[in-house]
Amino acid sequence: MRIGLLGTGPWARMVHAPVLQAHDALDFAGVWGRRPEAAKELADRHGSRPYDDVDALLADVDAVAVALPPDVQAQLAVRAAGAGCHLLLDKPVATTTAGARAVVRAVREARVASVVFFTTRFMPEAGGWIAEQADTAGWFTGHAQWLGDVFHGESGHPFATPWRGEKGALWDVGPHALSVLLPVLGEVRRVTAAAHGPGDTVHMVLDHVTGASSTLTLSLTAPPAATDASVELRGASGVTRLPRSDTDAAAALTRAADALLAAARDGRPHPCDAAFGLRVTEILADAQALLTAAAR
Repeated sequence: MRIGLLGTGPWARMVHAPVLQAHDALDFAGVWGRRPEAAKELADRHGSRPYDDVDALLADVDAVAVALPPDVQAQLAVRAAGAGCHLLLDKPVATTTAGARAVVRAVREARVASVVFFTTRFMPEAGGWIAEQADTAGWFTGHAQWLGDVFHGESGHPFATPWRGEKGALWDVGPHALSVLLPVLGEVRRVTAAAHGPGDTVHMVLDHVTGASSTLTLSLTAPPAATDASVELRGASGVTRLPRSDTDAAAALTRAADALLAAARDGRPHPCDAAFGLRVTEILADAQALLTAAAR
């Protein structure tokens, strides 16, 4: 499969480009970025071709991997699907429900495959645990916390990007937490509450159709010593926690690329497709509306 990369930022440089180059079943055909000089540098480093015109790249490939801010991603994903390209997207798909719905509509109309890279879902240890808990009945409650220090002090973190600074933890790490909770506790009936904490910290309470409830604590401004990513479930069978994983982001993205190849080959939607990405966006948008209303 000939695949192009849209984006030249830290995630594209550190993870996407090396993975696309190394994957045996992919031909890393080209790079487009909003800064042509960055696209050339990244393409040259990985033996690919820089493109100044995104539509020219879309015409030359079978699929695209996207490493761009979410709302830029959504616009280009619609164009890519319209050009017949399968989509390896980043989370969140968009930061508006309209943007995410447009992506889903384009994917369906073009009949292309889509996979959203919810990192934890593509780690074998986590994936196995999620599947096991999804088959276990009687969950009472769950708690997820994703605490990072991207914007703590003057850390100079590579992911302290403008869109994360604007949208905060709700939109950056909220998708990770939801990608674990939803397949286990079921569809969210209602975002019961959302409140701000220190910095960009957000607390959420969710009501699931299964009768379970869950809470999320999300932050990109936690003190370095307090950073963590964890999920705990409590129910009739006891207490269980998301296992720690030795899988790095590159290995997880390789598995996501494998999933896209499989979905493109057999036509069966992946559980982490654009439609699932839309549902995550809808839940986050509901939480954002509660936060905005409370701030008035």
